[in-house]
Amino acid sequence: MVHQGAAAAYDPANIFARILRGELPCHTIREDAETLAFMDIMPRCDGHALVIPKAACRNLLDAPPAALAAVIRATQNIALAARRAFAADGVQIVQYNEAPAGQVVFHLHFHVLPVRDGVGLRKPGIMGDATLLAAHAERIKAALES
Repeated sequence: MVHQGAAAAYDPANIFARILRGELPCHTIREDAETLAFMDIMPRCDGHALVIPKAACRNLLDAPPAALAAVIRATQNIALAARRAFAADGVQIVQYNEAPAGQVVFHLHFHVLPVRDGVGLRKPGIMGDATLLAAHAERIKAALES
């Protein structure tokens, strides 16, 4: 049990670490030496993406500054592309730190949600269609290149 104020250890068996090692598949949008962007398999909206550092860190609270800088740059690039790809009116960036704040996967990640005025987000926890997620990844990739 973690005591108040004590930092929990990074778990290399978390789902995002397994994706980084190629043990689990994902719909990749963009990858470089420091980051990976891919589609959320339980999308709250069309184009809902995740951006993670390759560095092993639980969240923003323990991220090395270089990893944090790389992941925020990648998050901005994905947000701009997702906004273009989905003709969004805005982009919501969501990031949680530790369970009491809503973090479920304990590897630093940013949610990128392209949103439209007057259109609410879907309920959480509903699996997306794999074919549609792949198509959405391609749309964002195309917008990155434009």
